[in-house]
Amino acid sequence: MAALLVLVSCSGYRTHKADIRLDELRQELNAVGLSVAVISDNQVVYTGATGFRNMETREPLSSSDLMRIASISKSFTATAIMQLYEAGCFDLDDDIGTALGFPVRNPHYPDIPITYRMLLSHTSSLSDSAGYFSLDVLRPDITKDVSPSFNDYAPGTAYQYCNLGFNTLGILVEIHSGERFDQYLWYNVLEPLGVYASYNVNDLDTTRFATIYSFEDGEFVPAPQAYNPRKEDIENYVMGSSAVVFSPTGGLKISAPDLARQALVQMNDGTLDGREVLTRESVALMQTPQSPGGRDTMAEGLGYGFALQKTDKLIEGEIMTGHTGSAYGLYSAMFFEKDKKFGFVVLCNGCDTSIPNRDNGFMAVQTDVINALYDIFIR
Repeated sequence: MAALLVLVSCSGYRTHKADIRLDELRQELNAVGLSVAVISDNQVVYTGATGFRNMETREPLSSSDLMRIASISKSFTATAIMQLYEAGCFDLDDDIGTALGFPVRNPHYPDIPITYRMLLSHTSSLSDSAGYFSLDVLRPDITKDVSPSFNDYAPGTAYQYCNLGFNTLGILVEIHSGERFDQYLWYNVLEPLGVYASYNVNDLDTTRFATIYSFEDGEFVPAPQAYNPRKEDIENYVMGSSAVVFSPTGGLKISAPDLARQALVQMNDGTLDGREVLTRESVALMQTPQSPGGRDTMAEGLGYGFALQKTDKLIEGEIMTGHTGSAYGLYSAMFFEKDKKFGFVVLCNGCDTSIPNRDNGFMAVQTDVINALYDIFIR
């Protein structure tokens, strides 16, 4: 009994300390709100929130509030693609043009096919320079000169982070599954995870959305476009073409505790609460860096796998796997240490972007919050 009381006391102390430190960091970093989750010993041991879900009404932020998580969404799109790969719909080294129904070729290297593996690992040579909200920029029958959507190096030889590649993967999810992107993700990824989340704003309780704020000229400005319902676009939806409406590259809305369940799936070889979301082999592929370097700072450190980055820069002495996100003023991070069974989720619905990145290349709000939680719960 005495040992149990000490354990409960220690747990309560850490929780209290984390609550205090989280609010201190919010003020130090001039953030609107912070929502976090901590995984230790393979389970969520802490969730906390501080600041505001809406600055105008002064409503406090809750850990159950939803935020658009930006590019961490890519890990969910990659999960869907790997499920379809497991089902035998394609091989990772197949030419994506075969499924899309039009050739996708870098005009500098017309004989090299662009593959699913390349899209997943940002090594396709695709570029966001001409935009990434429509695949028309890749179609030679629609866009006479597609070269602005490509880099000048050969596909498969270098890394450059590319949103166009993941929007293309969203369309491939539809082509191979026969289901609309948001619905496939719900039935095959999100529901099995047991989370309340969606790429489709209209499927969610909008009263649970935390307002996202961009920082402009020293002021926080609401960014309602982060939760654009896109109802007219959905009414005119074309299967196998319109998936970009849901932004497979960055459009998932979810809470911090529920996002921690995605980390737990990766930490437990694809299975959570007895349900297999992915095979062990697929999880290993997602976490294995495909390119150790490249032309983008995201590739520094240990490299990028399939929608997951491996880095030794975030926490000194630890090799972490995960992803960051930023859009409309939202800043997010999900990182875990698979073997040691700990990890962190950080969602921030607006912060002072005049504060420079830390020396590790990550934003202050990502680095400082994660390291503070690491000190309290892990170190």
